[in-house]
Amino acid sequence: MSDLRSAAAALAAAPPSCGPVRLVAVDGHAGSGKTTFAGLLAAELGGAPVLHLDDIATHEELFGWLPRFVRQVIVPLSRGGEARYAPYDWVARRFGAPRVLAPAPFVLVEGVGAGRAGLRPWLAALLWMDRAADASWRRGRHRDGPGLGDFWDGWTRAESDHFAADPSRPFADALVREVPDGYEVSPVGGGALGSAGGAPEESRDTTRTAPSPHSR
Repeated sequence: MSDLRSAAAALAAAPPSCGPVRLVAVDGHAGSGKTTFAGLLAAELGGAPVLHLDDIATHEELFGWLPRFVRQVIVPLSRGGEARYAPYDWVARRFGAPRVLAPAPFVLVEGVGAGRAGLRPWLAALLWMDRAADASWRRGRHRDGPGLGDFWDGWTRAESDHFAADPSRPFADALVREVPDGYEVSPVGGGALGSAGGAPEESRDTTRTAPSPHSR
Protein backbone atom coordinates (compact mmCIF):
# COMPACT_ATOMS: atom_id res chain seq x y z
CA MET A 1 0.00 0.00 0.00
CA SER A 2 1.80 3.13 -1.16
CA ASP A 3 -0.62 6.04 -1.09
CA LEU A 4 -3.21 7.85 0.94
CA ARG A 5 -6.11 6.71 -1.22
CA SER A 6 -5.34 3.06 -0.54
CA ALA A 7 -4.97 3.73 3.17
CA ALA A 8 -8.30 5.55 3.24
CA ALA A 9 -10.02 2.68 1.40
CA ALA A 10 -8.66 0.16 3.91
CA LEU A 11 -9.82 2.29 6.84
CA ALA A 12 -13.27 2.61 5.28
CA ALA A 13 -13.54 -1.19 5.32
CA ALA A 14 -12.72 -1.38 9.03
CA PRO A 15 -15.53 -1.67 11.58
CA PRO A 16 -16.27 1.18 14.01
CA SER A 17 -14.08 1.06 17.09
CA CYS A 18 -15.48 3.70 19.47
CA GLY A 19 -19.28 3.57 19.33
CA PRO A 20 -20.17 4.53 15.73
CA VAL A 21 -16.74 6.10 15.14
CA ARG A 22 -13.63 4.70 13.50
CA LEU A 23 -11.00 6.35 15.69
CA VAL A 24 -7.69 6.55 13.81
CA ALA A 25 -4.47 7.50 15.62
CA VAL A 26 -1.51 9.15 13.91
CA ASP A 27 1.43 8.90 16.30
CA GLY A 28 5.16 9.51 16.05
CA HIS A 29 7.92 11.66 17.44
CA ALA A 30 7.50 15.41 17.71
CA GLY A 31 8.44 16.91 14.36
CA SER A 32 7.85 13.70 12.39
CA GLY A 33 5.11 15.17 10.18
CA LYS A 34 1.98 13.87 11.93
CA THR A 35 -0.12 17.00 11.51
CA THR A 36 0.47 17.33 7.77
CA PHE A 37 -0.14 13.65 7.10
CA ALA A 38 -3.27 13.55 9.27
CA GLY A 39 -4.72 16.51 7.38
CA LEU A 40 -4.15 14.85 4.03
CA LEU A 41 -5.58 11.53 5.22
CA ALA A 42 -8.60 13.31 6.67
CA ALA A 43 -9.26 14.88 3.27
CA GLU A 44 -9.14 11.43 1.65
CA LEU A 45 -11.67 10.28 4.24
CA GLY A 46 -14.17 12.89 3.11
CA GLY A 47 -13.13 15.70 5.41
CA ALA A 48 -12.94 13.73 8.65
CA PRO A 49 -12.37 15.82 11.78
CA VAL A 50 -8.88 15.83 13.25
CA LEU A 51 -8.31 16.19 16.98
CA HIS A 52 -4.82 17.53 17.70
CA LEU A 53 -3.24 16.40 20.95
CA ASP A 54 -1.50 19.79 21.11
CA ASP A 55 -4.97 21.02 22.10
CA ILE A 56 -5.21 18.41 24.88
CA ALA A 57 -1.73 18.41 26.45
CA THR A 58 -0.67 21.25 28.76
CA HIS A 59 2.55 22.52 30.29
CA GLU A 60 1.68 20.61 33.45
CA GLU A 61 0.36 17.52 31.65
CA LEU A 62 2.57 16.83 28.66
CA PHE A 63 1.44 13.19 28.86
CA GLY A 64 -0.78 13.12 31.92
CA TRP A 65 -3.91 14.04 29.99
CA LEU A 66 -5.29 10.53 29.44
CA PRO A 67 -8.04 10.53 32.13
CA ARG A 68 -9.33 13.89 30.89
CA PHE A 69 -9.24 12.71 27.27
CA VAL A 70 -11.18 9.55 28.10
CA ARG A 71 -13.76 11.53 30.07
CA GLN A 72 -14.23 14.31 27.53
CA VAL A 73 -13.75 12.49 24.22
CA ILE A 74 -13.80 8.70 24.42
CA VAL A 75 -16.81 8.28 26.73
CA PRO A 76 -19.22 10.49 24.73
CA LEU A 77 -18.08 9.27 21.31
CA SER A 78 -18.36 5.64 22.38
CA ARG A 79 -22.00 6.29 23.25
CA GLY A 80 -22.74 8.02 19.95
CA GLY A 81 -22.74 11.49 21.47
CA GLU A 82 -20.82 14.68 20.87
CA ALA A 83 -17.47 15.12 22.59
CA ARG A 84 -16.64 18.45 24.18
CA TYR A 85 -13.13 19.53 25.06
CA ALA A 86 -11.42 22.83 25.78
CA PRO A 87 -8.26 23.41 23.68
CA TYR A 88 -5.21 24.51 25.61
CA ASP A 89 -3.60 27.85 24.78
CA TRP A 90 0.17 27.33 25.05
CA VAL A 91 0.87 31.07 25.14
CA ALA A 92 -1.79 32.12 27.66
CA ARG A 93 -1.30 28.86 29.62
CA ARG A 94 -5.02 28.27 30.04
CA PHE A 95 -7.89 26.43 28.38
CA GLY A 96 -9.98 28.18 25.76
CA ALA A 97 -13.64 27.97 24.83
CA PRO A 98 -14.98 24.41 24.49
CA ARG A 99 -15.11 22.78 21.09
CA VAL A 100 -17.60 20.18 19.92
CA LEU A 101 -16.48 17.01 18.19
CA ALA A 102 -19.29 15.11 16.47
CA PRO A 103 -19.34 11.29 16.29
CA ALA A 104 -18.38 11.24 12.62
CA PRO A 105 -17.70 7.97 10.76
CA PHE A 106 -13.97 8.76 11.06
CA VAL A 107 -12.19 10.83 13.68
CA LEU A 108 -8.42 11.24 13.50
CA VAL A 109 -6.38 11.80 16.64
CA GLU A 110 -2.91 13.08 15.86
CA GLY A 111 -0.07 13.79 18.23
CA VAL A 112 2.64 12.24 20.32
CA GLY A 113 1.04 9.50 22.38
CA ALA A 114 -2.06 9.07 20.22
CA GLY A 115 -1.36 5.33 20.14
CA ARG A 116 -0.73 4.92 23.87
CA ALA A 117 -1.98 1.82 25.68
CA GLY A 118 -4.88 3.63 27.31
CA LEU A 119 -6.33 4.59 23.93
CA ARG A 120 -5.57 1.52 21.83
CA PRO A 121 -8.74 -0.40 22.82
CA TRP A 122 -10.76 2.34 21.10
CA LEU A 123 -8.72 2.63 17.91
CA ALA A 124 -9.71 1.32 14.49
CA ALA A 125 -6.09 1.80 13.40
CA LEU A 126 -2.77 3.15 14.64
CA LEU A 127 -0.46 4.75 12.08
CA TRP A 128 3.13 5.54 13.07
CA MET A 129 5.18 8.21 11.32
CA ASP A 130 8.40 6.29 10.78
CA ARG A 131 10.98 9.05 11.19
CA ALA A 132 13.72 8.60 13.79
CA ALA A 133 13.53 10.59 17.01
CA ASP A 134 16.69 12.68 16.47
CA ALA A 135 15.74 13.55 12.89
CA SER A 136 12.20 14.46 13.97
CA TRP A 137 13.38 16.64 16.85
CA ARG A 138 15.87 18.48 14.65
CA ARG A 139 13.07 19.18 12.21
CA GLY A 140 10.79 20.41 15.00
CA ARG A 141 13.46 22.64 16.54
CA HIS A 142 14.17 24.19 13.14
CA ARG A 143 10.44 24.76 12.58
CA ASP A 144 9.87 26.42 15.96
CA GLY A 145 13.08 28.44 16.13
CA PRO A 146 15.66 29.04 18.85
CA GLY A 147 13.17 30.86 21.09
CA LEU A 148 11.60 27.54 22.03
CA GLY A 149 14.90 25.76 22.62
CA ASP A 150 14.32 25.39 26.36
CA PHE A 151 10.87 23.97 25.78
CA TRP A 152 12.25 21.45 23.31
CA ASP A 153 14.93 20.38 25.80
CA GLY A 154 12.23 19.53 28.33
CA TRP A 155 9.94 18.02 25.72
CA THR A 156 12.47 15.57 24.31
CA ARG A 157 13.18 14.26 27.81
CA ALA A 158 9.46 13.86 28.51
CA GLU A 159 8.80 12.20 25.16
CA SER A 160 11.67 9.77 25.63
CA ASP A 161 10.37 8.83 29.07
CA HIS A 162 6.84 8.38 27.72
CA PHE A 163 7.78 6.07 24.85
CA ALA A 164 10.17 4.10 27.08
CA ALA A 165 7.27 3.31 29.40
CA ASP A 166 4.42 3.22 26.85
CA PRO A 167 5.67 2.64 23.29
CA SER A 168 3.34 3.03 20.32
CA ARG A 169 5.41 1.87 17.35
CA PRO A 170 5.35 -1.88 18.22
CA PHE A 171 1.55 -1.77 18.08
CA ALA A 172 1.22 0.17 14.81
CA ASP A 173 -1.06 -1.14 12.05
CA ALA A 174 1.05 0.70 9.48
CA LEU A 175 4.29 2.63 9.20
CA VAL A 176 4.16 5.91 7.28
CA ARG A 177 7.26 7.21 5.52
CA GLU A 178 7.67 10.39 3.52
CA VAL A 179 8.90 9.76 0.00
CA PRO A 180 9.67 12.24 -2.81
CA ASP A 181 6.20 11.95 -4.34
CA GLY A 182 4.16 11.77 -1.13
CA TYR A 183 3.86 8.99 1.42
CA GLU A 184 4.45 5.28 1.62
CA VAL A 185 2.03 3.52 3.97
CA SER A 186 3.27 0.03 4.83
CA PRO A 187 0.85 -2.24 6.72
CA VAL A 188 2.21 -4.19 9.68
CA GLY A 189 0.54 -7.40 10.85
CA GLY A 190 -3.12 -8.13 10.33
CA GLY A 191 -4.74 -4.95 11.58
CA ALA A 192 -7.21 -2.67 9.84
CA LEU A 193 -4.83 -1.62 7.08
CA GLY A 194 -3.29 -5.06 6.63
CA SER A 195 -6.69 -6.57 5.93
CA ALA A 196 -6.82 -4.73 2.60
CA GLY A 197 -4.03 -6.95 1.40
CA GLY A 198 -5.73 -10.15 2.41
CA ALA A 199 -4.23 -10.62 5.85
CA PRO A 200 -6.71 -11.78 8.48
CA GLU A 201 -8.02 -9.05 10.72
CA GLU A 202 -8.32 -9.61 14.44
CA SER A 203 -11.89 -9.48 15.64
CA ARG A 204 -12.91 -6.28 17.41
CA ASP A 205 -15.93 -5.65 19.60
CA THR A 206 -17.73 -3.06 17.51
CA THR A 207 -20.42 -2.51 20.15
CA ARG A 208 -18.03 -1.54 22.94
CA THR A 209 -18.79 1.57 24.93
CA ALA A 210 -16.62 3.27 27.47
CA PRO A 211 -17.42 2.99 31.18
CA SER A 212 -18.72 5.96 33.06
CA PRO A 213 -15.91 8.32 34.03
CA HIS A 214 -17.23 8.12 37.58
CA SER A 215 -16.32 4.43 37.68
CA ARG A 216 -12.61 5.12 37.07
